[in-house]
Amino acid sequence: MTTPSGVLVIGSITADVTTFSQRLPRPGETILGDDLTLVLGGKGANQAVAAALAGADTQMVGCVGTDAFAELTRGGLAASGVDVTSVRTVDGPTGVAHIRVDASGENDIVMVPLANDHLGLADVDAGVAGAVGRASVLLTQLETPVDVMVRATRAARAAGMVAILDPAPAAPLDDAVWAELDVVTPNETEATTLTGIPVVDVASAEQAGRWFVERGVAHAVVTLAAKGVVVVDADGARHFAAPAVEAVDTTAAGDAFAGYLGAGLASGLTLDAALPRAMAAGALAVTRRGASPSLPSGRTPPP
Repeated sequence: MTTPSGVLVIGSITADVTTFSQRLPRPGETILGDDLTLVLGGKGANQAVAAALAGADTQMVGCVGTDAFAELTRGGLAASGVDVTSVRTVDGPTGVAHIRVDASGENDIVMVPLANDHLGLADVDAGVAGAVGRASVLLTQLETPVDVMVRATRAARAAGMVAILDPAPAAPLDDAVWAELDVVTPNETEATTLTGIPVVDVASAEQAGRWFVERGVAHAVVTLAAKGVVVVDADGARHFAAPAVEAVDTTAAGDAFAGYLGAGLASGLTLDAALPRAMAAGALAVTRRGASPSLPSGRTPPP
């Protein structure tokens, strides 16, 4: 019997409105910007596109609205090779993210869920059932209701899939949730918020990683941007150095990482073997502007 090699993504879909300026405005200040883009986004959608571009058979479970952004988002997913059969249309507006990017590539984001708040347990159950025999990895995040994420991880693991949570945006979670996860991938800010341990370097990332493992996560993967990645699991702690690149826009770098990591694991790679390619994808994403447009194609593997 052939092992499924696909990726199931259950999560958010947004239209990303991104403004670019030399610096970010101070509270109450208006400044002039340099450029604006309107593209497909949302952590769920970005991770689905990344997994598909990495070569995985990818299915997306999510919700879009009935406004002008519905075709931008659903069409963008489909054009990237993502199966959108389980993307449901709900009354009202599609989710929107407003992203501001400065000249150094740093950003801040306000995400308004809108249609994403309609993603429910029935969507999860149908999506997981439809992925059985196709997907071996689940990718999910926290831009949709928490009960959706919990149901997704439990249902996916019951179906024999590896459950990966990108805990962004970080939110308080019941301790019982952690034992439902095979892999958690927080960045420094998210790891700090969730564990209470200030994550500023490799040593503190190891401490935070142990916090997750002590609560039942099989593998904690703490991402440190230019400082690389720290993995903590039953085999101990390991540090992977990041490729050196010049950042233009850090939006969706974490999603590129997550999508490639999921695709690598689904293809049969071990975690340690999948990480370098995932890190290369994340590094390449910061060298281009935008969310989904910055995601690299693995049809020509990243260096």
